[in-house]
Amino acid sequence: MKKTWDVLIYDTTLRDGTQGEQINFSAEEKLRIASRLDELGIHYIEGGWPGSNPKDVRFFELAKAAPFKQARLAAFGSTRKPYTLPEDCPNLRALLDTGTPVVTIFGKTWDLHVTHILEVSLEENLAMIHDSVAYLKSQGKEVVYDAEHFFDGYKKNPLYARKTVEAAMTAGADLIVLCDTNGGTLPHELGAIIREVSGFVPLPLMGIHAHNDGGVAVANSLAAVHEGVKMVQGTINGFGERCGNADLITIMANLQLKMKKRCLSDEALRHLANLSNYVSDIANVPPLNARPFVGRSAFAHKGGIHVSAVLKNPAAYEHIKPELVGNQQRVLVSDLAGKSNIEYKARQLGVDLGLDKATSKRIVREIKKMEDRGYQFDAAEGSLSLLIKKQTGAFIEPFNLESYHVLISKRGNEAPLAQASIKISVGDEQEVTAAEGNGPINALDNALRKALTKFYPQIGAMHLVDFKVRIVEGSEGTAALVKVLIDSRDEDEVWSTIGVSENVIEASWHALVDSVQYKLSKDNLNNNHRTATQ
Repeated sequence: MKKTWDVLIYDTTLRDGTQGEQINFSAEEKLRIASRLDELGIHYIEGGWPGSNPKDVRFFELAKAAPFKQARLAAFGSTRKPYTLPEDCPNLRALLDTGTPVVTIFGKTWDLHVTHILEVSLEENLAMIHDSVAYLKSQGKEVVYDAEHFFDGYKKNPLYARKTVEAAMTAGADLIVLCDTNGGTLPHELGAIIREVSGFVPLPLMGIHAHNDGGVAVANSLAAVHEGVKMVQGTINGFGERCGNADLITIMANLQLKMKKRCLSDEALRHLANLSNYVSDIANVPPLNARPFVGRSAFAHKGGIHVSAVLKNPAAYEHIKPELVGNQQRVLVSDLAGKSNIEYKARQLGVDLGLDKATSKRIVREIKKMEDRGYQFDAAEGSLSLLIKKQTGAFIEPFNLESYHVLISKRGNEAPLAQASIKISVGDEQEVTAAEGNGPINALDNALRKALTKFYPQIGAMHLVDFKVRIVEGSEGTAALVKVLIDSRDEDEVWSTIGVSENVIEASWHALVDSVQYKLSKDNLNNNHRTATQ
């Protein structure tokens, strides 16, 4: 493995990543993520700290029945306890019981931590490091030694910091990983220190583990590789304690595409966006739109001048081809849009604007007018799609609202009850229905679906996945203009729609109607219905 790749990737999402706020995985979820990382070709996967909690012990038991094809699984822990023989240390025994081929242990580098936190002598700390590594090597393990707080320790007491890593090296550690545990080292400092350390730790045996407290974890990791280190540790999406760890997604893309350091196959690189979203989904953390390389906004263009240039040559405003990392180019439409944006979106939607530029200009004017009223089409491409199709005659309203009524009642300490009735017309037919819900919007949604199912049964395949209310301008207090954004999905895609009004129910109604109409538009169901009833 070490001869095949320019840089080794060590993933610690399942251990260090779970120390991030609101990040928690079950043992089964950890196994699913580990399997996906293995499929991608990640070289090392740190599964957890078996000496710290039963869940990690169970993960390693599950992992024994799911052998990895490409990755080497690592168990993580600390050096032996003070004044304890390594063979008698329960922490080291727990590591060995996992049966993993790799064991990663951390030891204290900074003398402040040795004397004030661990509260042992400097000599005992050196012995703890040496004894632990030597014992694990005697048990046939590949040992990765994480030099915790290395850069802070080296700045304060370089001689002692050197002694700690030499203790691990003389005991036989396979890799020495320098950790910027507090995340406060800047790239120029880190590079200079690595050049000094390379005088006593060979670069092919050196790794980097950076935290993001200074916002430079990725930069530090890339700087370390530039200096020649062999291994980079980090987490998917940068999950981790405080401000997070170095984001392996961004690191791997930069290594492979910018620095020409092979760390993955080209095919694996095309799955980075999918992997990022997969881990976010399991963590129940919304994907970050602005995440470099793989975020939904990473190759999104909004300004008309930008779009005009991108249509001629994407390299004008894109640093790589988005397909290389599994992403895609997007053109947004807003009050900053020009006719280039509209023409691009129309082509994307399969709508023919013709040779007459007046149509695209008319659409731009309508969008700018609506955005001035509070609409936000770059966040609601479902509504944008409908607007373009309606303006060009490519979509005809599949139903019309005659009326709706919403009632909310509450008795004593009972939960409030919401009821909605609705009357719609489809062609020459009318439908009147009523439904209940756990709130007025839910009741209205249920009533609309109930009314339309007779005409368009396929809407049963769609459901709402997110509902957001935003104040457009707050000076009017509870009478302020609000916008409602709804995300809906079916088996094929997720789409967003928007409604704006001073009345939150009316705004929600417009967003709900757009959501259903988008579904009918993309399935072309409205045309089929009209044909069948003519």
